[in-house]
Amino acid sequence: MTTDFITLGIRSKLIETLKNIRIIVPTPIQTEAIPILMSGKDLIAQSQTGTGKTLAFLLPIIEQLKAQEPYAQALIITPTRELALQITAVAEQLADNIGLNVLSIYGGQAVDRQIRKLKGNPHIIIGTPGRLLDHLRRKTINLARVSKLVLDEADQMLHIGFLPDVEALIKSTAPKRQIMLFSATMPPLIRSLAAQYMTTPANINVRNQNVTLDEITQVVVELNKQDKLDKLCSLLDNYQPYLAIVFCHTKEQASAVNLALNHRGYNADELHGDLSPAQRKQVMRQFSDAKLQILVATDIAARGLDIEGITHIFNYDIPHDVESYIHRIGRTGRAGKKGLAVTFVVPGEEKYMLLIQQGIRASLKKQQASGQELYHIPNKTDSTRKQPLRQTQAKVSANTAIDGRTSTKKTSNHKGINQRSRRNKKSTETSPVKGKPSAKR
Repeated sequence: MTTDFITLGIRSKLIETLKNIRIIVPTPIQTEAIPILMSGKDLIAQSQTGTGKTLAFLLPIIEQLKAQEPYAQALIITPTRELALQITAVAEQLADNIGLNVLSIYGGQAVDRQIRKLKGNPHIIIGTPGRLLDHLRRKTINLARVSKLVLDEADQMLHIGFLPDVEALIKSTAPKRQIMLFSATMPPLIRSLAAQYMTTPANINVRNQNVTLDEITQVVVELNKQDKLDKLCSLLDNYQPYLAIVFCHTKEQASAVNLALNHRGYNADELHGDLSPAQRKQVMRQFSDAKLQILVATDIAARGLDIEGITHIFNYDIPHDVESYIHRIGRTGRAGKKGLAVTFVVPGEEKYMLLIQQGIRASLKKQQASGQELYHIPNKTDSTRKQPLRQTQAKVSANTAIDGRTSTKKTSNHKGINQRSRRNKKSTETSPVKGKPSAKR
């Protein structure tokens, strides 16, 4: 018998939110971890990324916090700001209807702005060790009543030298606290940390059967930053994706890439945090209905996206952690279908590629920017392709939205392979003032 979220003790409001992001059935780690955490026990969970561990700790935390109490009650510590932002995005979706406030704290943000937000007494704080400890030393954060503490990707945190910071943060929380430790591996340092600070913890070990990503061909393209747009267009022309997602780090970058693709005649649109709920819904519906062929998105906006027929993933900006990488490329290669994931790596980003390869335990195929090797992804439409009408060519000056230069490359004529009905976007309908497609959404 399949376990559902109701059986796990999750309230109807949260289940409704989960349904809205197309999460219906709990994963194995959620099925095992949630009852343990709802009972108040400490937990050591060994699991690979991509197993659904974020919801495994967020759901029981949100179920047990008191919205009427205006102080920090839960602290989630992560090794990177990207992971902190992703967890924050999910936590905000869940907490919105419950009356809980969520705040992310990480390096790269203005400290003064963070201090102002901390004065708003968030219930859940999600952050990286260095910046959290900085606020602790400034006495701008009070963790004395935190009763729920999560150490996410603990092995990564300790590997990059955060052990002293993590210990200081643990000691700053309430004496009677529940600690949840999630880690892909269990090196001696992790076991020592658990023995010192956790009380008779429960142990679970969930392996992700999909972490090998067998159905996805993974390719790395090494190139210079200024060559990204031209290479992306070249790959789109060569691969002819059925549906493709182009991932960018920021909403500004996603908007710029989308604008440039539209100027070059591609059937693309953007998905990021600046869109209204109505705009987001419309973009996702068009992409799901294959009226839109290329989606330029941020990690946070694409969270929970589950659309049939995505054949290609392009990491325009390389993810900085393994979980982000797996979440991104896992949008393709589903239900026995083949997929292709291409990651752009510019000079100085090799460390991220190494981290990803270590995390997925595989070496990725490398291709120089000038390389012409193609990886064909067969799908059921190959034998009966119907090419959409060639889209209107547009000004190549849109390249300046990406890198401030004017390309000499001719506008691409993207033919696509999508058989389902599609409205061809007219990329010439562009406002000269705002630089946004005037008829968009």
